[in-house]
Amino acid sequence: MTRLSTGYTMPSLGFGTYQVPEADTASLVQQAFAVGYRHIDTAQMYGNETGVGRALVESGIPRESIFITTKLDNPNHEADKARESFAQSLRNLRTDYVDLFLIHWPLPMYYDGDFVSTFEVLESFMSEGRARSVGVSNFEIEHIEKLLAAGCSMPAVNQIEIHPYFQNREVVAFCREMGITVESWSPLGRGDDLKDPVIVDIARKHNVTAAQVVLAWHLAENFVAIPKSSSLDRQRENFDSLRVTLDGEDLAAIRGLDRGEAGRRSPHPNDFSKM
Repeated sequence: MTRLSTGYTMPSLGFGTYQVPEADTASLVQQAFAVGYRHIDTAQMYGNETGVGRALVESGIPRESIFITTKLDNPNHEADKARESFAQSLRNLRTDYVDLFLIHWPLPMYYDGDFVSTFEVLESFMSEGRARSVGVSNFEIEHIEKLLAAGCSMPAVNQIEIHPYFQNREVVAFCREMGITVESWSPLGRGDDLKDPVIVDIARKHNVTAAQVVLAWHLAENFVAIPKSSSLDRQRENFDSLRVTLDGEDLAAIRGLDRGEAGRRSPHPNDFSKM
């Protein structure tokens, strides 16, 4: 478990639902619950909050035992749209609160670069008790500094791209200094990192899979990781990474795989403009 600056705890390994079709979401999330996951990550952009909500209700698991994250879609940054879409997210998820609500992308090229007023709306959700914690996703250092300069509260989480080939070190170091929990999306590097000889050798050494090595690295580095999989066996494999312990030599070898910007798989947040 990872303790957030808001005082709430967040399971350090979650189940991601990016690109999971709405028709498949409920069954896959139910499957994840059966494996043992209690942290589900979704987003308005993914179009599958309804499936997550169905799985949440049908699971019979007490609501307080499940950590739900969703994110504000890019066209919804304006205050009224943010409020309307958040209310719809709660209806979709069939809950009266989410554990974590994030701005999905900063979009400095839109809304006159004003994500500050958007974050202030998120803060109101927290003060109303409809979001236990709020944060950001894909924010660079300058974006967070802009929030703080405007008097906003510290984001509880920054969910960013991190995997062995792209370790996003400057942003990670800044977040650590500010007490912001770092959450990794695409923690397995879309599979490319798993083929690296360093990862493969470490997997052989510990008699585990390459994916388990990479997820164990995330956990050892105190990142929250949200891998996704439609396969029950792979869900179990990923979850079992909680039992894998890497030594100092392993961690140093994986740190050495960082390619900096060359390893980034997604657009830089200052360039991402999908609406």
